[in-house]
Amino acid sequence: MFVEQSIIWENVDQYISEQLIRHDPILDDVLANNREEGLPSYDVSPAQGKLLNLLVRMHGSKRILEIGTLGGYSTIWLAQALPSDGKLITLELDPHHTRVAEANLVLALVHEKVEVRVGDALEQLAQMKDDGIEPFDFIFIDADKPNNPNYLKWALDLSHPGTVIIGDNVIREGEVINVNSEDPRVRGVREFFELIANEQRITATAIQTVGSKGYDGFVIGIVQY
Repeated sequence: MFVEQSIIWENVDQYISEQLIRHDPILDDVLANNREEGLPSYDVSPAQGKLLNLLVRMHGSKRILEIGTLGGYSTIWLAQALPSDGKLITLELDPHHTRVAEANLVLALVHEKVEVRVGDALEQLAQMKDDGIEPFDFIFIDADKPNNPNYLKWALDLSHPGTVIIGDNVIREGEVINVNSEDPRVRGVREFFELIANEQRITATAIQTVGSKGYDGFVIGIVQY
């Protein structure tokens, strides 16, 4: 039954994309490049990418921080929503992923708006704080899930009142409610939820999603201090 339901989810996702999302052959090429270079297929779906794009546009964000670049697919969706004077900094641990992403950003003609920083994200976030970097308007957290609580702490330090913070992959096929899970990704997401629940500086909700990426979801919050 679950397999049949998953097929329906995927077919509906395809229908949504065909009806509402303008086909962009460059984005197809980006995903093809990622596959050819052996990157894992962790990219957001087209519908999710378009959601991120619309949220940036609705919020009027000019400065974006992305934690977790992979091949730059979500980076491109975010960067395409920026105004001409906008800036996006994206953090990636893997040098190979970084090279693929940088090539994809050039292909999508958004490379002048995007700076890819390679290395441990927590170290880079600390360095940005030490450097007194200007706060970000929009922060997308989509990296290793065990570190989600640490990424949230840094996101709050690098934000301002009104900053939107989004965390991806927070439902984990429903495993997020499993208090006995030994999966470090699930435990990281649960700690992420608990931190938000007890953090006065952010108000948030979570949205469950189904589609080509399976059963998962986003946390969406706004900084309010």
